[in-house]
Amino acid sequence: MDHFFDEMFHGDGALRGPYEEFGRWFNGEDASRLRAKQREAEEVFRLTGITFNVYGKAEAEERLIPFDIVPRVISGREWKRLERGIEQRVRAINAFLYDIYHRQEIVRAGRIPAEMIAANSAFLPQMIGVAPPGQVYTHIVGIDLVRTGPDEFYVLEDNARTPSGVSYMLENRETMLKMFPELFSATNVRNVSDYPANLRRSLAACAPARATGEPTVAVLTPGIFNSAYFEHAFLADQMAVELVEGHDLRVVDGRVAMRTTRGYKPIDVLYRRVDDEFLDPLNFNPESALGVPGIMDVYRAGGITLANAPGTGIADDKAIYSYIPEIVEFYTGEKPLLQNVPTWRCADPEALAYVLDHLDELVVKEVHGSGGYGMLIGPAASKRELAAFTRKLKARPANYIAQPTLSLSTVPIFARSGLAPRHVDLRPFVLVSPQGVQITPGGLTRVALKKDSLVVNSSQGGGTKDTWVLED
Repeated sequence: MDHFFDEMFHGDGALRGPYEEFGRWFNGEDASRLRAKQREAEEVFRLTGITFNVYGKAEAEERLIPFDIVPRVISGREWKRLERGIEQRVRAINAFLYDIYHRQEIVRAGRIPAEMIAANSAFLPQMIGVAPPGQVYTHIVGIDLVRTGPDEFYVLEDNARTPSGVSYMLENRETMLKMFPELFSATNVRNVSDYPANLRRSLAACAPARATGEPTVAVLTPGIFNSAYFEHAFLADQMAVELVEGHDLRVVDGRVAMRTTRGYKPIDVLYRRVDDEFLDPLNFNPESALGVPGIMDVYRAGGITLANAPGTGIADDKAIYSYIPEIVEFYTGEKPLLQNVPTWRCADPEALAYVLDHLDELVVKEVHGSGGYGMLIGPAASKRELAAFTRKLKARPANYIAQPTLSLSTVPIFARSGLAPRHVDLRPFVLVSPQGVQITPGGLTRVALKKDSLVVNSSQGGGTKDTWVLED
């Protein structure tokens, strides 16, 4: 078994600093009481309806995301370092998006090849020359981080399009507060429950210049069959704003307005959870029944703010990801504070040759893939899977990137046998407005519940934990 950095225990079994308070409490607890609490937590999740849909060959199946009662604890010092790195990265991504839809200075400077932008399906020509209110493209960002050692954090992915999972972060905390109130009075854990109020404030601050008075904010959902529908409804409810679908909206007098019992009411800021392609049947996919005909024209004319801005998906792209260190330096003049995972772009013949020779050691991902689908974990793959993936890579090399298999850190879960280490990642949530960048202290910790598994996605059998950032 490889050696992994465990966040709770030193190699000799002693508790690491951030876990001392929790460890003392845990050791004084009765195991049967904790098992009962674990079952109670699962019941709370079931009754609240915290589910997500898993798309398979059959009908979409609704599943409960497993929740583990052992929190992931991050010290205040560790968090400050992460915050600085996340803010630097998010500001650079915003500057990059503004640049590629305007003068493309980074391409002119030869730092990114022109075809990486022009030939990218996530690049939206309709956004060229459009300046979103406050020059904010990525109003809500989820930066996926992994840890490999005491001071080693890497960014695995930038979710700049429509990051999901914040509802689980909030519900995980709510559940832990209900289950173990005494634990929170003994430990100085930073608050996350003000996220919905901060989200609403941040979105309102991005309203277009012509908005008067208190801006009207709404959440646009593709509807009840979407895998993240629970989250859309939850956030609209928590922000006390309307949850709308495309058929509730129409363009009236150059504004986007929602149907109400008193007629149509204009919207200033639309937090949309509908993908670019389906947003406007007049400008994108004419078959789409999820969007609003003409919304892009209103947006381009400055009549509404769309969060996140259309066309931000190019910053999610895994091939662009490999250029983020250059992007950070180009726009901030600083070295990146958070490192990328080393990445081979398979479009490059030399990189492809290396990847094909070392396929059994690497993780290979689709450039536009998400949710753990369409990826190969070399060390866990069979000979047949490796052969099939070799054919895919040779047929469409530009569609893939490869990365080394990282030794992800572990945090214990509460298993039948007691505490058992499992691999984790972390998705902190970032709000961006003209008033600044706000990072919620914590985020969504996803945990691989299978022993030795490195795949933490809920769609692939992973679960979640509450994430504690300490005040120190």
